[in-house]
Amino acid sequence: MIGKRSHIIYIVLLIFFYGQFTFGQTNEQRSLEAKRDRLQKEIREINRLLFAERKEKGNVLEQMEALDKKINVRQQLIRVTNQQTNLLNRQINVNIRSISKLRKDLEVLKEDYANLVQRSYQNKNQNSRLMFLLSAESFFQAYKRLQYMKQYAQHRKKQGEEILVKTDELSERNKELITQRKEKEQLLVENRRVKTQLSKEIQSQKTLLTSIRQNETRYTATIEKKRREARKIDREIDRLIKSAIVSNNKRTGSRSATKFALTPEAKLVANNFSANKGKLIWPVEKGIKSQGFGVYNDKIYPGIKHRNNGVTITTDKGSKARAIFEGEVIAIVSVPGGSRGVQIKHGNYISTYYNLSKLYVKKGDRVAAKEVLGEINTNRFDGTTKLKFYLFQDSNRLNPEEWIYQL
Repeated sequence: MIGKRSHIIYIVLLIFFYGQFTFGQTNEQRSLEAKRDRLQKEIREINRLLFAERKEKGNVLEQMEALDKKINVRQQLIRVTNQQTNLLNRQINVNIRSISKLRKDLEVLKEDYANLVQRSYQNKNQNSRLMFLLSAESFFQAYKRLQYMKQYAQHRKKQGEEILVKTDELSERNKELITQRKEKEQLLVENRRVKTQLSKEIQSQKTLLTSIRQNETRYTATIEKKRREARKIDREIDRLIKSAIVSNNKRTGSRSATKFALTPEAKLVANNFSANKGKLIWPVEKGIKSQGFGVYNDKIYPGIKHRNNGVTITTDKGSKARAIFEGEVIAIVSVPGGSRGVQIKHGNYISTYYNLSKLYVKKGDRVAAKEVLGEINTNRFDGTTKLKFYLFQDSNRLNPEEWIYQL
């Protein structure tokens, strides 16, 4: 009796842990699938925004950066698809073991059931059952025999029902296994296709690299021009923020030239802004991050370093920049020979939206989250529409990728 009870406990624990394992694997599979969908969407957006409308004689540097972006995303997609395939392999192996165990359990149940049926057939005579009861030495013994006969009948019924349950479970596991194997094959086919595309893009990048290096002087001049423009924009943004701090602090009596002196209302806005770190909306309705924050190597000459003090987001022609959070417009950025921008103060946080061709707000305006600030400029030479987005806390630069949702 103890041995049978231990076996039942073992089976229950096995089913529990298998269920927990399957639940964990399912969640991981969902997470990987969502990540794969995002990467596929990003590749479609890169093709649409950086390649489809690009003129054949566009800036080769821009083309190189676009190819590099797509290659990186394609490599991420391959890694995620490989992870999904490996996870499916583990799930398939678990199901194979589960099916094998179910088949053994089913054989044992059927054998036990056959023995029960045989014994029941041998004792099916009603007179034999009656004699079994009447031959009892006491009423108590007769009662116990009657209870035994009832339990025996119930046990037989339970065995039959358990066989049906196990048969159904085995059928479901087999269906799962077939589905998983199909999913695995689809992932492998997709991975082969993605790898083929990746090889073509790497070859295109090599061809483009060769053409650029044949005209090194022109490339160097383009790089230097971009650097000068970036430095000019950065200096103007820094100047406007420091000017806004000084102006704000004069009203409050503070002498700090690097930090905003906050009123209770401004502190509340700043705290709300900080509480939304990693969850803030994008400064455009849709687009892709075409250049991230920080120092990065040159695509042509890796020894050359570049710095981006914000992030660059590529979007559709005619797209509008929008406020990432409620706040006050504290400055309009205007760089000689360049585009314009808007700076918004959120307590002691400042978001900057640069490369706008049209402005819909002015200094002193109060804006809400998602409120349209202006239309983003489209480059007339290569057809790209790019927003330069910067984030500060007081006069300190922040990495927008850590603050904007999935940037």
